[in-house]
Amino acid sequence: MSASPSIRCWVDCNSINHLSLPPGIGPSMLSYHSRADFVKLNLCPGLSSLSSLERSSGELKLQSKPIVPLRNFHQPCALVVRCDHPQNEDLPRYYSKKEKKPFPVPIVELRRAARERFKKSRGQPKKPAPPPKNGLIVKSLVPLAYDVLNARVTLINNLKKLLKVVKVHACGFCNEIHVGSVGHPFKSCRGHRASIRNGLHQWTYATVDDVVLPVDAYHLYDRLGKRIRHDERFSIPRIPAVVELSIQAGVDVPEYPTKRRRKPIIWIGKSEFVDADESELPDPVPEVPLKPLLTEIPDPEVVAPCDEDEIIRLAVETLEAWEQMRRGAKKLMRMYPVRVCGYCPEVHVGPSGHKAQNCGAHKHQQRNGQHGWQAAVLDDLIPPRYVWHLPEAKGPPLRRELRSFYGQAPAVVEICVQAGAAVPDQYKPTMRLDIGIPTSLREAEMVV
Repeated sequence: MSASPSIRCWVDCNSINHLSLPPGIGPSMLSYHSRADFVKLNLCPGLSSLSSLERSSGELKLQSKPIVPLRNFHQPCALVVRCDHPQNEDLPRYYSKKEKKPFPVPIVELRRAARERFKKSRGQPKKPAPPPKNGLIVKSLVPLAYDVLNARVTLINNLKKLLKVVKVHACGFCNEIHVGSVGHPFKSCRGHRASIRNGLHQWTYATVDDVVLPVDAYHLYDRLGKRIRHDERFSIPRIPAVVELSIQAGVDVPEYPTKRRRKPIIWIGKSEFVDADESELPDPVPEVPLKPLLTEIPDPEVVAPCDEDEIIRLAVETLEAWEQMRRGAKKLMRMYPVRVCGYCPEVHVGPSGHKAQNCGAHKHQQRNGQHGWQAAVLDDLIPPRYVWHLPEAKGPPLRRELRSFYGQAPAVVEICVQAGAAVPDQYKPTMRLDIGIPTSLREAEMVV
């Protein structure tokens, strides 16, 4: 006797934690695909078709109605549940060192917007440039700049304490790290003589610079001044790019002085300007900082947290500092331009990139070592280091054959989660918290 045909129903399962099936549909008729984010239901002809879809308190209920004869049982019916937060999501695409980074906004869109601005401004009087293009700072963003700088210091100080409690491993041959009691067993090392080790990592203890990548930039005394020449690349100090962005946004750091104008600049050409006469203004009075600036704790003075409550409090505070730094830096980047090289990770905070010929990326000889500057995004300024997520902080280590079932998260988020903080909603899709981890390889092979 031939098997009866079935009806396939593809149901989008974004942000669905529980699925209650209609009467007569067993677990064997349900299959879940971790990457495509859908549930497949095989309904036999004797069963009823789907009629209503109820959603309450994160639960999806499929109800049935009386048996109705169907003409073609092989015809699929699609029910899609829309949601703003997907259940599972892949990581951002990895770009090879041999290809150029894509522009945040395509060149075609930039040219179209420029033509529209030119058409609207034709015949209209030229408007004065707003700050910060006229040399002044945006006063409403000064408190935000202080918050970003203090959040960065708080993040580094708390990570120094958490690293004494949560173990973080770093590979001695490549730039991969792992948060856990032991390093992961995946053969993904691409460092020196990785073929001899069959791609296995050689784990050592990590530092704060392994968790939060140091992205440095040249400090500009005048952000509207002349571009840095190649022969000046060693005479100008380099500081963290987030600190330079905060200084240009209004934070006064005594170690790194910067020029503050009190009158808008006067343009005498398309790219030439002169400073306005400020002799009539009264002498500038040293302003008191709006907020006290925090300082980093030296490594010998770092004390590990004592009890579990202090560890949880420290993890929550670290996660808040991470989000505050990224959220504030993103707002500052909308007003103060940041450039990044399309071939290497070099970052420059300013309206135009420097002229130092120190790019060593793929085919840099054809460009004479010059950088290909383009607009930067937040991940260029504060790159998140993705690590494998442990389903249980104190559970068994990751298994090599179950690699496709594990998710990933930024290293800072993974450290805080293992220390006791709650998982933020924006990181849940890549961590794949709703995917069940098989207990054995035989069970993993049975997954459709």
